Amino acid sequence: MINMYEVSETNNMIEHENLDVRTITLGISLLDCIDSDLATLNKKIYDKITTVAKDLVSTGAEIEKEFGIPIVNKRISITPVSLVGAAACKSPEDFVTIAKTLDKAAHTVGVNFIGGYSALVSKGMTTSDENLIRSIPEALACTERICSSVNVGSTKCGINMDAVRLCGEMVKATAEATADNDSLGCAKLVIFCNAPDDNPFMAGAFLGVTEADAIINVGVSGPGVVKKALKAVRGQGFEELCEMIKKTAFKVTRVGQLVAGEASKRLGIPFGIIDLSLAPTPAVGDSVAEILEEIGLERVGAPGTTAALALLNDQVKKGGVMASSYVGGLSGAFIPVSEDQGMIDAVNLGALSLEKLEAMTCVCSVGLDMIAIPGKTSASTISGIIADEMAIGMVNQKTTAVRLIPVIGKDVGDTAEFGGLLGYAPIMPVNQFGCEDFVNRKGRIPAPIHSFKN
Repeated sequence: MINMYEVSETNNMIEHENLDVRTITLGISLLDCIDSDLATLNKKIYDKITTVAKDLVSTGAEIEKEFGIPIVNKRISITPVSLVGAAACKSPEDFVTIAKTLDKAAHTVGVNFIGGYSALVSKGMTTSDENLIRSIPEALACTERICSSVNVGSTKCGINMDAVRLCGEMVKATAEATADNDSLGCAKLVIFCNAPDDNPFMAGAFLGVTEADAIINVGVSGPGVVKKALKAVRGQGFEELCEMIKKTAFKVTRVGQLVAGEASKRLGIPFGIIDLSLAPTPAVGDSVAEILEEIGLERVGAPGTTAALALLNDQVKKGGVMASSYVGGLSGAFIPVSEDQGMIDAVNLGALSLEKLEAMTCVCSVGLDMIAIPGKTSASTISGIIADEMAIGMVNQKTTAVRLIPVIGKDVGDTAEFGGLLGYAPIMPVNQFGCEDFVNRKGRIPAPIHSFKN
């Protein structure tokens, strides 16, 4: 039972500390839509999404109103499109028709994003996979609500360097295709290692092939709540600090559990997982960087930052696991630059560099996220950055990702404006020494020795 104190405490978190349910994401399997005729395939996809998701947005609004809990986004994730379109799509242009169909369906049901314009190529690429990846720049340029991801590595398979090289080229091409809007298309494209099947957060969400026909996944975020709670343990030891983070994460996750249960019951769709991820927004006080500074750093990026982030991430996961039997997705702390005012301030002050952010990704939930770099950065350099991040995920048996935005026409000292939850970002410098000969080697980097556990 929830007592009156807990009700009051939760209301205070919502009103003053930016607690929200960041997203209800409805996963929809499109495997039963597969058809060798492209027009028929597109019709089946549109009909299934608009049928299964027809009540998603209205149900989310009802729960918001009834419980007073903000639900910021209602989203859809689907089976990776490279699998769904394999029989019908013979070219990148064919896949673009599916992107337009998905965008139309997203508009019809009223969701803000639909994720799953994706390919899983950690060991090798089929013709369908390659065609989808090559279609990404046009697909993201001609749609509003499509999010795309490519999984190019895993601890079990190693890193597909052919896919890494191609993804670097596609990131650059996507930037050029959306140059009129500060290369915004790249904000909807994520390159993964060890991508989870049940991630509700965009831009990397897709529905894994092992999932049910439809599933409800909920993502909860509360960096402002954690920051406020830590003020009570200033100057105290690590034990008190860790206990406070765990207790706060538990409370935040329980809010997500409540919303997930209600959404599942009202939609008649099974509940999947709760993802408790401290995902910041540009709003004042809703910052992971400020949590790290509350822990004791003068600025995020200072010595001790990686250790503080490791502590935060671990305690968030421990608190979340106690609050729900089905914690999944990414769960932990995100460190996107453009979406976190504290990160932006640290970059502008010179406290935070791309190299320090890479070190932090060894212990955070995702990776190099929403980082704007000079538009002149070469595709091979982007591929090299992707390869580095994939290696961190592969060796450490964790999910890592790269969402870089080479902003065409802008350089270090400029600012890219993305708007909304995506915020804005200072253009960060990139190491000028090349890696072209490395990324142009064919094949894949083998899986690490500790991956062999059969």
